[in-house]
Amino acid sequence: MTKRISWEGVFPAVTTQFHDDLSLDLDATARVIDGLVRDGVSGLVVCGTVGENTSLTRTEKVAVMETAKAAAGGRVPVICGIAEFTTPFAVETAREAARVGVDGIMLMPALVYSSKPHETAAHFRTVAKATDLPVMVYNNPPVYKNDVTPDILAMLADCDTVVCFKDSSGDTRRFIDTRNMVGDRFVLFAGLDDVIVESVAMGAAGWVSGMSNAFPREGETLFRLAKAGRFAEAMPLYEWFMPLLHLDARPDLVQCIKLCEHIMGRGTWRTRPPRLELLPGERAAVEALMAKAIETRPALPDVGLAA
Repeated sequence: MTKRISWEGVFPAVTTQFHDDLSLDLDATARVIDGLVRDGVSGLVVCGTVGENTSLTRTEKVAVMETAKAAAGGRVPVICGIAEFTTPFAVETAREAARVGVDGIMLMPALVYSSKPHETAAHFRTVAKATDLPVMVYNNPPVYKNDVTPDILAMLADCDTVVCFKDSSGDTRRFIDTRNMVGDRFVLFAGLDDVIVESVAMGAAGWVSGMSNAFPREGETLFRLAKAGRFAEAMPLYEWFMPLLHLDARPDLVQCIKLCEHIMGRGTWRTRPPRLELLPGERAAVEALMAKAIETRPALPDVGLAA
């Protein structure tokens, strides 16, 4: 029996906050999460790419999960990213996530090793069968080098806990190809910010968003407008947002998103090595984008968000 989920809307890929000495700042992370929920996002993904998963120890990952669950307080679903070097390590982390009581896991391919398609499928299958938590399969070939194609996803259709597919390839045709293969077997999520309206038009039910960390109300409004087919209202907002959304597609997306979040007073720009602070010219360019965005920030159409 396939797991039932009600995941839809904007799930920011939440940043993990650090002190000046780059130790984990759980209080600040909790404040970030509470602010996002109060601003109307539909869910949260912690310990993803933007959450600097691979820069955290296992103990720190568990602490972030526990913090997120407490800070969300049951108001929205909390999903935890799992990005490990081996399948057994991923199984161990999935069991920790279940023990903490998060609402699901976002599973990445095994890192470092560029696997063959049947190996990629076996990794997802093994972890999914080791947990009762709902699993979101995460595809991000530019970053993680392993492409979870619709063919691979179709191999997992018999795994009851695999319920959702997040695609960050930027190729929105993947959503159609997946439906043509397995119908509505998987809930589809967009994972790349600068194709969100196109992804919703192709059937995405949700959006794991980077830049919604800085502009959560704008992100949730854009998503809801696209979902409702209100494209005439969505397009001015999308055009305003697009220069910032492009930052989500850069190799240094985490530094860019955290800087934008910092400028908005929602978090800090600090990242752990190997992610280093943006070079002065790069930082100035992002700050200029933000200055223009803040100056021209549009009035938002009513999509039912609480004041």
